[in-house]
Amino acid sequence: MLDSQSPSALIATMAGEARAAAQALALLSTEQRRAGLRAAAEALRAARAEIIAANALDMERGAANGLSPAMLDRLRLDDARVAAMADGVALRRVRVPIGVIGIIYESRPNVTADAAALCVMSGNAAVLRGGSEAVESNAAIHRAFVAGLAQAGVPAGAVQRVATTDRAAVGAMLTADGLIDLIVPRGGKSLVARVQAEARVPVLAHLDGINHVFVHAAADRAMAERIVVDAKMRRTGICGAMETLLIDIAYPDPAALIAALVATGCEVRGDGRARAVAPGIAAADDADWDTEYLDAIASVALVDGLEGALAHIARHASHHTDAIVTADEGVAQRFLAQVDSAIVLWNASTQFADGGEFGLGAEIGIATGRLHARGPVALEGLTTYKWLGLGTGQVRG
Repeated sequence: MLDSQSPSALIATMAGEARAAAQALALLSTEQRRAGLRAAAEALRAARAEIIAANALDMERGAANGLSPAMLDRLRLDDARVAAMADGVALRRVRVPIGVIGIIYESRPNVTADAAALCVMSGNAAVLRGGSEAVESNAAIHRAFVAGLAQAGVPAGAVQRVATTDRAAVGAMLTADGLIDLIVPRGGKSLVARVQAEARVPVLAHLDGINHVFVHAAADRAMAERIVVDAKMRRTGICGAMETLLIDIAYPDPAALIAALVATGCEVRGDGRARAVAPGIAAADDADWDTEYLDAIASVALVDGLEGALAHIARHASHHTDAIVTADEGVAQRFLAQVDSAIVLWNASTQFADGGEFGLGAEIGIATGRLHARGPVALEGLTTYKWLGLGTGQVRG
C-alpha cells in the first residue's frame, strides 16, 4: 500500500510510475492528448456535485482552522469555478516535454485540474502535492480527471496525487533528483522560499507578487480610479493584486484616488506626502513597501513623476506585474521599456496577470525569473527542445 510507505519511498514509487506514464504519453499524438483532456473535462463537469460537496468539507475545516478570508476565497469552488476549471482543460501547441513535473501548491483546488491538463497536453507526467486545507477537493477533482483520461486511453499514471498530508513528502519531492525533472511551487512566500532553499531539482517559481500601479500626472481621473480599485479589490488574495499605489506628485487629485480605495473597504497605509493629502490614512513603515498583503490593504506613496516611480519599483518590486495609467504615450513607452517585470501593463489592471486572460488557457503559475519561462507559464513553459540532425553520411574528418 502506498499509504504505508515512508514519504521518500512514496515519492520514489510515484515518480517511477510517472516516468513510465510520461514515456507512454510522449508517444501519443496531439489529438490523442486532446481527446484525453476533453474526456477529463467532461468527467469534471459530471463530478461537479461531488467536487463542490468535497470542497464544502475543506471550507468548513478551513474556517474552523482560522484561514483568512483571502485564503478561503482561493479555496472556494462553486458552479462557475468548476465550469472554468473544465473549460481551461482545452489546450493546444506542444513542443518537446520536460518529463516528470512535480507541482507543490496550496489552497486553490483548481490547480489540480489546471496543472494536470497543462502537463498532459505538453506531454509531461505530473506528481501533484496539494495543501492539506484542500485535501477533499483535490481528491475529488483528481478522481474525476484521471477517470476521464483512462476513458480516452491516456495512462492514469500520467497524473498522480500525493495523498499523504505529511510535510515530509514535500521534502522527498524536492530531493528526488533524477526522478522528478522540474518542481513548480504555487503558494505563499514560506512555501516557495522552502522549495528554493531545499530543492535539488530545478525549480520554476516566483516568491512575491509585490505589484505596483503608477498613476501618472496625465492619467484620466475616471480611468485611474477604476483601474486602481479593480487592481486592489477585485480579488485581494491573488498574486496579480496591486499591493502598492504610486501617485505622481503632479496628479491633480491624489486625495480622491486614495478615497476611492478607502470607500471600498481597503485599509490604506501612506508615506508622509500621501498622508498630507489624505490625513485619515495610517502611516506606512519601511516593511510595507516590501509586503505582499494578499488582503484589503494597500500602501500608497506620492512620487516625483516617472523617474520617482521607476526608482521605487526598482527598489521594491518582485518582478511580477506593474502597471502605469497615463494618456502620455511617450511616458508609457518608457515605463514599459524600463520596468523589469514579467508583466508590464499600460492603462490596465494588474488583475489581468493570468494565463487565461493572455489567451494561454490554464496556467501553472507566473514565473518572475529570467531563464526558461517568464510571466504566465502554460504549454510552452513546460516544454524544452532538442536538435534533430538528418544526415546523408556526413563526417567531420
